[in-house]
Amino acid sequence: MATPDDIRRLKQVDAFARMLDAQFRIPFTRFSIGVDGIIGLIPGIGDGASFLLALYPVVMAHRCGAGIGLKSRMLFNILIDTVIGSIPLVGDLFDIGFKANPRNAELLRKFVEKT
Repeated sequence: MATPDDIRRLKQVDAFARMLDAQFRIPFTRFSIGVDGIIGLIPGIGDGASFLLALYPVVMAHRCGAGIGLKSRMLFNILIDTVIGSIPLVGDLFDIGFKANPRNAELLRKFVEKT
């Protein structure tokens, strides 16, 4: 059964994921971007900073007692987002469609609800 701390952590991860990947709606489209997409535009340091920020949900999953399998899936999502996201122009477009942070928040949600 999920503890109150686990539920609090999940809410924090949900809010964090929204801020990083879905905070701002792109006008006249169904797409949204977040701080991650904006930071990623900074040459040289943007993708590294986004990578470091994306590790927060993995840390919270660890604190909720998640196993290596779940944390590996979360890290794989981050790896895909970071590697492809670092390709100029293509990566920026990819970031609009592939959002590692909400995916990882959903993985954590399923884990917390299952326990």
